[in-house]
Amino acid sequence: NYGMRLSPQQNSAEPVRVLVTGAAGQIAYSLLFGIAKGDVFGKDQPITLILLDITPMLPVLDGVVMELQDCALPLLREVIPTDKEEVAFKDLDAAILVGSMPRREGMERKDLLKANVAIFKSQGAALEKYAKKTVKVLVVGNPANTNCLIAAKSAPSIPKENFSCLTRLDHNRARSQVAMRCGVPATQVKNVIIWGNHSSTQYPDVHHCKVNMAGSDLACFDAVKDDDWLKGAFISTVQQRGAAVIAARKLSSAMSAAKAICDHMRDIWSGTPQGEFVSMGVYSSSNSYGVAEDLIYSFPVHIKDKQWKIVDGLAINDFSRGKMDATAAELVEERDTAVTFLSA
Repeated sequence: NYGMRLSPQQNSAEPVRVLVTGAAGQIAYSLLFGIAKGDVFGKDQPITLILLDITPMLPVLDGVVMELQDCALPLLREVIPTDKEEVAFKDLDAAILVGSMPRREGMERKDLLKANVAIFKSQGAALEKYAKKTVKVLVVGNPANTNCLIAAKSAPSIPKENFSCLTRLDHNRARSQVAMRCGVPATQVKNVIIWGNHSSTQYPDVHHCKVNMAGSDLACFDAVKDDDWLKGAFISTVQQRGAAVIAARKLSSAMSAAKAICDHMRDIWSGTPQGEFVSMGVYSSSNSYGVAEDLIYSFPVHIKDKQWKIVDGLAINDFSRGKMDATAAELVEERDTAVTFLSA
């Protein structure tokens, strides 16, 4: 197995070991190509991809491996399909935990939580046992915030700061809604915030958002000029967008979820632009916004040298406060239920 010939510069770099779970699934199908072609870890960073899924999915996984081979990508050094945690989690630099138990018809939310606590307790323990202590862990599988918390609690020797959950899809949805409303590309909209849970209680906040119109940055409310929309339909559109995609496609968001995962991981790896912040679910400990401790809660963050820092000092009005508290209350309830299963 000679692999593909790489340029000397590429040859000198050690491959990063990246795990994707739920690797035979819909999101992974869009995600793996983005990672393998260099969108996430850099255009000259070789990659070893480890693909984990449940045993019945192994034949499908073989097909995904064939396709990755057939992409003939210069950065992809090795692809390892597996159904074993001890293989999947070994010496990881990054873990993207996409696989989770989806909600089935007639399933109680509590049953869903219980099934997912079992999965993320097991994967947290595997991270603890096999992965590098510097591993960056991104949880995507829902309920993402609470699954992330359980994984982090199950890997006590990995710093809590290394765990985050995906709210970048919600962030990108919010950004795009504002951009369409103002008739500008989404790149002209910055500093939207998703506060709280990746659920329909999330709070998409544009009080600190800037829209670049005709070369100058305007406050979002001044650019949009429709306060009723921003405080009403805009918020509910972003909150309900996942359900709207399912209703239309009969499948959940995959392309956009994969893009958001790439954005989130790329920002962890290479940092956020000066003066911009992004949303991600991170540990709430010692935040300055009065959010309860010991939650994974989505905050605005700056990232530098692979370390995130919550953006402090943003003014919060009463409208925002109420919505931030409501989503926090849901997370506290989820956590308290999940923790009872953790000790079971």
